[in-house]
This record gives sequence, C-alpha cells and structure tokens, in this order.
Amino acid sequence: MAAVNDIVLIYIEDTPISFARIESILPDAKKDWYHIKFLMLQIPLQVVTWILKDDYINGSEFHMNNQKMKLEKVEIPEEDLLLNKPESPPDKKNTGDVETETKVPGKIISFSDFKKNEPESG
Repeated sequence: MAAVNDIVLIYIEDTPISFARIESILPDAKKDWYHIKFLMLQIPLQVVTWILKDDYINGSEFHMNNQKMKLEKVEIPEEDLLLNKPESPPDKKNTGDVETETKVPGKIISFSDFKKNEPESG
C-alpha cells in the first residue's frame, strides 16, 4: 500500500497525467475508505484530498467524474540508490592529506599592480 511521503503517478483513461506526493492518509467513517491528501507535483502546486477505498490506493482502477483512474506507486530504481563515486586512477595511492602529484604554482596578479599598468582615461 502506498504510504505518506510516497510519490504516485496518476493515470486518467490509461494515460499518465501527473505525479503527486501523499501528504496524509486519514480513515473515513466508512470501513476501508480513506481521505488521501495529495500534493500535486505540477505548476502551480496544488493540494487535493480524495476519498478512496484502500484497493484504489493499492493501484486498482476506479472512476472519478466518469473517467477511469489509477494510482501507481513510483519505485526508485535500484541502481539510482548507489552512490556513484569517481574512481581514482589506478597508479595513485590514497595517502590522506599528502599530495602525491607535483603542483605548478599559479601566477598571482595584484589588483594594485593591474591598476598601475592600466592607461588612465580622461
């Protein structure tokens, strides 16, 4: 079952139309029905509350305003969860804070020297 903070994809007539984040799920007076508050992830942002049966939250089709609808929980792909760390070249060894390669010092340009060499406008 989708839960609070899950992202769902909303379908109307088998066409995906919008993503939404579930903000809250509160029980309705009727058994197995819930007040689902969604933050619609579109411009402009909008908060809507739908009263849905638990089966509908789990992905079963339902009708709203005579249109077939469905919610699909968005699952994060497994490979996106891994941190992509840049690989160090195989010939370098990690020596902590000590640099192993030779650095060429950069040239320092003084702004005061730059102003002295600049032609005066007048």
